[in-house]
Amino acid sequence: MTMEAVDPSTGETIATYDTHDEAAVDLRLGRAWDGYVRWRTTGYDERGDLLRAAADELGKRRSDLAELMVKEMGKTIAGAEAEVDKCVTVCHYEADNGEANLAHHVIETEAHRSYVRFDPLGPLLAVMPWNFPLWQVFRALAPATMAGNTVLLKHASNVPGTALAIEDVMRAAGAPEGVFTTLMIGSAMVADVIADDRVRAVTITGSVPAGRKVAAAAGEHLKPSVLELGGSDPFLVLDDADVATAARVARDSRLLNNGQSCISAKRFVVVDDVADAFVEAFVAATEESVIGDPMDRGTTLGPLAREDLRDELHEQVRATVDGGATLLTGGEVIDRPGYYYAPTVLDHVDPEMTAAKEETFGPAAAVLRVRDEDHAIAVANDTDFGLGASIWTEDLERGERVAARIEAGCVFVNELVKSDPRVPFGGVKHAGYGRELGPYGIKSFVNAKTVWVEGQAADRG
Repeated sequence: MTMEAVDPSTGETIATYDTHDEAAVDLRLGRAWDGYVRWRTTGYDERGDLLRAAADELGKRRSDLAELMVKEMGKTIAGAEAEVDKCVTVCHYEADNGEANLAHHVIETEAHRSYVRFDPLGPLLAVMPWNFPLWQVFRALAPATMAGNTVLLKHASNVPGTALAIEDVMRAAGAPEGVFTTLMIGSAMVADVIADDRVRAVTITGSVPAGRKVAAAAGEHLKPSVLELGGSDPFLVLDDADVATAARVARDSRLLNNGQSCISAKRFVVVDDVADAFVEAFVAATEESVIGDPMDRGTTLGPLAREDLRDELHEQVRATVDGGATLLTGGEVIDRPGYYYAPTVLDHVDPEMTAAKEETFGPAAAVLRVRDEDHAIAVANDTDFGLGASIWTEDLERGERVAARIEAGCVFVNELVKSDPRVPFGGVKHAGYGRELGPYGIKSFVNAKTVWVEGQAADRG
């Protein structure tokens, strides 16, 4: 069997790749286990050196990797280059901070010495999406590798070239055999891989249905999992917000990665007192988008990654308009080759309408008008998701008070939601569970082992 890479800007197949059959997968699982047996005995210096070498390789291949991502999933060339740079950053962060973040936690008891040490679990299966095909992988790979685990990658089927390129980067960086392995398989084989005794944990970034399947398989075999399943992030504009700045950032957040980001703002919850001014500025900023070839540096909005994703977004927009929302701009498939969709703003969206209840994965924004702060919080929390939220107010203490009441894994005041290697990332409710990144994320796939020592230390005099 094969996988095809299709250029979303043209709809043309650009490459075909062979997949791995059961025998090939079994061979690679064996390598990952054997690699773990060796890798877990290495010290933090050796692990850090590998990640720094990987960062160097990413830097050397920046242009090629960025162009590959543009061709496979349609992100703009500037966005793709920034993604490579972010992967370099996470490699250096984990190399520089992994040992401290996994240091023994000493706990005072009546024992001579008692502490918690953090040991690796074993091979980790990473089921990754296409929207940030490099960053999502390194976001899992860097901390897992630094903790002494090995990593198996099942990447999205529409970015096979990127999946193999990551393996090549790690090999060129000097990764011992089995420390990182790409599995060229479809989703139908994931459950069997999870069931294999040589796989000790699983992480997935993807849709809610995919997350349910992975969590069920992991649960059946009693293996820990981390799920990051997207969101319908609220962007709260309170009555004392800097409306002009909020509108520009709202545009940037909604159209990030051609609107295909789990942490993009999707529901714009705006207090009535400033709603008209915000909407006017938001629409104007959105209409400044330059739609075109994602390899053109003047382009700010490229195509969606697949035709079915574009068509699904259009159905969500039409259903919301049919439900009574006001279409202010966009709302149509662009008549040109590829999977382009016009940047869209919907006003007077009710919380029960499609664009408010479902995650919209593309350049479509839903404006929900609310009476006041309490109403804004209620509407923001009225969702099955809980990944991130953005709050806009000139009163920073007010922003923190509101943040405390928001049901989300991360809240940003006067900033768009973003991931950063230094702080944990993840969600609640249907956005998933567990954390990646920072001092919490690196502990997601370790054995927090209690060590209790009785007796007196030997006299070394």
